[in-house]
Amino acid sequence: MTAPVGSAPVPTPLVARSVLVSAAAAGVCAVWAATVWAAVHLRADPLLHDVALFVHLACLIVGFGAVLTVDWLGLLWLLGKRPLTEVLRAADAVHPPIWLGLAGLVGSGMLLHPDPGALLTRVKLGLVLVVALNGLHAWTLQPRLAALPAGGPEPATVSRRALVARCASTVLVSQLGWWGATVIGFLNSRR
Repeated sequence: MTAPVGSAPVPTPLVARSVLVSAAAAGVCAVWAATVWAAVHLRADPLLHDVALFVHLACLIVGFGAVLTVDWLGLLWLLGKRPLTEVLRAADAVHPPIWLGLAGLVGSGMLLHPDPGALLTRVKLGLVLVVALNGLHAWTLQPRLAALPAGGPEPATVSRRALVARCASTVLVSQLGWWGATVIGFLNSRR
C-alpha cells in the first residue's frame, strides 16, 4: 500500500520505535547532563544527605535487583533451562523497577556531594550514562527476540546468532556498568 501523493509515508512500527528510542536517548543524555550540573551546584544539609543515601541504596536494590533477575533468566534461556517467553515476560515486568531504580539513583546521587573532579567519580558518572543508554538498547531487542521461533537458544541462522550475540553484549555492558558504578560508589563512600 502506498501513501497518496503529497502525504508523508506512514512509519512502520520499527521506524516509529527507532525514532522513539532516539528521542529517549537524547532525553536520557539531557537529564544526565542536568543532573551532573546540579550535583556540582547543590549542597544538601546532613539530614537530606542521609535521606538521599538511604534512597540511593534502596534504588540500587530495586533497579540492580531487577536487572540481575532478567540477566539470570536470560542466562538460563541460553543454557536451555528456561523458555524465551519466560525471559521476555520477566523483562517486561521488571522494566518499570529498573527505570525507577535508575532514576532514583540519579536523583539521589546528585545530593550525595559527588566530586566530579575525581577520576573514579567521572568513571561512575560515565557508567551511569552507559547503563541508561544500554537499557534503551535492550528495549529495542525485545521485539526482535519475541519474533524468534519457539525453541532453544541454539542459533540456527546467521541473523539469530547475531541477535543472540547482541543480547549477550548488552547483558555484559549492563553488568559491567551496574557493578562498576556500585564498586566505585562503595570506594567513594569510604573516603
